[in-house]
Amino acid sequence: MKKIVLASKSPRRIKILKDMGLEFEIIPSLAKEKHDDNTFSYEKVEELARQKVFNVSEQISYNAVIISADTVVVLDGEIMNKPKTEDEAFSMLRKLSGNEHKVVTAICVLDTESKKLKQTAVTSTVRFNNLTDEQIKSYITEFRPFDKAGSYGIQELPDNWIDSISGSLENIIGLCPKALETILQGVL
Repeated sequence: MKKIVLASKSPRRIKILKDMGLEFEIIPSLAKEKHDDNTFSYEKVEELARQKVFNVSEQISYNAVIISADTVVVLDGEIMNKPKTEDEAFSMLRKLSGNEHKVVTAICVLDTESKKLKQTAVTSTVRFNNLTDEQIKSYITEFRPFDKAGSYGIQELPDNWIDSISGSLENIIGLCPKALETILQGVL
């Protein structure tokens, strides 16, 4: 089997790949992780995943299958990036409160030997219940969600936050295993 490299240090993505039974090396991408503007398009998310996979391909000197991903939270066509401050996190979560939003994860796989590049994007939908300011502040204080798109990690949210989820839960967490398996069938 070909050597697999995950272009991420995300504990959530690492766990998903381990749960899939994959053996892999972790080499985080050094590519810039911010979109130039906050207007959503699949092309932007896919481009960032491509940048990550190519960045890691430049860091290694051996043949491998490199996996990268980029996840964004989208509300009303606007990308909600990772917050830098508590105020930013609060503002994002206040906007998500009582609303439905999309979580889009672009997955990119590069076989450095054949130069085959495969990519897909998976969309899931989440609807938050109406949240109080106190709930939001408490969550930010306890979980410090500054490394998460949209200011939250669905796996750590209190039970009373989510009204509904549609699509892959793992996609919301960081990567859809079924989508990755489909892509890997063509390169492993």
